[in-house]
Amino acid sequence: MSGLRPKDSTRAVLGIVVVAVLLVAAALWLGREGEGGGRTIVRMRIWDQSFVSAYRAALDEFQRDNPDIEVRITLVPWASYAQKLRLDVAGGIADDLFWTNLYEDYADSGHLIDIGAALGPQAARDWDPRAVAQYTRSGKLWAVPQFVDGGSAVYVNRDLLARAGVDPAELETARWSPDAGQDTFRPLLRRLASVSTWPYNAANDFQSITLPYLGSAGGQLQRDGQFAFDSPAGRDAFGYTVGLVADGLSPSAADTNTSGDFAKNAFLQGRMALFQSGSFTLATVAQSARFSWGLAMIPAGPAGRASADNAIGVAGNAATAHPDAVRRVLAWLGSAAGNRYLGANGATIPAVVSEQRVYRDYWARHGVDVSPFFDVLRDKTIRAGGGAGFPAALQAMTPIFDEMYLGRIPVPEALARAQREADSAAAQQ
Repeated sequence: MSGLRPKDSTRAVLGIVVVAVLLVAAALWLGREGEGGGRTIVRMRIWDQSFVSAYRAALDEFQRDNPDIEVRITLVPWASYAQKLRLDVAGGIADDLFWTNLYEDYADSGHLIDIGAALGPQAARDWDPRAVAQYTRSGKLWAVPQFVDGGSAVYVNRDLLARAGVDPAELETARWSPDAGQDTFRPLLRRLASVSTWPYNAANDFQSITLPYLGSAGGQLQRDGQFAFDSPAGRDAFGYTVGLVADGLSPSAADTNTSGDFAKNAFLQGRMALFQSGSFTLATVAQSARFSWGLAMIPAGPAGRASADNAIGVAGNAATAHPDAVRRVLAWLGSAAGNRYLGANGATIPAVVSEQRVYRDYWARHGVDVSPFFDVLRDKTIRAGGGAGFPAALQAMTPIFDEMYLGRIPVPEALARAQREADSAAAQQ
């Protein structure tokens, strides 16, 4: 039988072929990069696990109509998201699509797809105008808005209000003021102090406290590219909220500075009567509160009510190897049909205006009137800030504000120092 054995050279060639086949099969099995299986792989990076199922449902529908494209979701936790994205973009290994809220650095450095050029000039007509404005820079749109937070509202423990003899209707007319003769909000909080550990959650909370108070005092965070919160309006706003902490009407900054969830947890535990926050807290409250609760408008200030309306957008990586596939995915994510999924379970407010009704209807079925998130924006809005150096500026001012809320730096001195440090940090970027 030895005469049937292949020659050594033949065995060598067969061995090489077998190894090559195995290597190719392994490469395809480990991820099907590029055009594996006849499909283009598009990767999208987000930071919130709770959105995976909604996106997966939306993208599965997209893939049924676009079988040549497969979209894979990459989850990077918020704590490391910004730093990892910056490193990956610089290294040319970022995902084809990625969530963003501070995009200016990437737009200015040519790392983002021009959405208007990719999807056409009419692409933005169905999107929330404030979201479009947030992602417009130098006359170009740099992300497809996905969802908006709406304005800030006050979560109300109705049981505690009843025990304190406070009519919920009083919240609708509550007004804060540096003038004690015109201030009706602080007296209301003092009444609630008899039934709750902390009546309210004044703290160094940029979106839910800082911006609404600064705006309702008539102030601005930035003006002409420079920070502008060190102003008479700023001193009124921060002086008021710092005073609430000093008077024990809000938790100690020793607790809130080190835990962004401290006030939320206190509210859920029934120890806080009023909790000012955004729509991003709604699902947690609905799931965890074991008392009667509802939503009310935030207190008005000297300039009325004001709130920011932050949006999250999905940006396209200009360095993608699959620009046509990315364009098609972006078009779907920005469409009414694709965006609808994000509001279907009440998790967030879709950026497509026509689909915001889906969010409202979901919560109405669960007995929650979410109109305060929307109504507050009809009065006055305040820009949440931006610019190429904004993340560095925010990082510079935060510890100074922390010390201010601890009572270690007087408000006027803290604002002057924080504004100076913020402008310097932004200029260095």
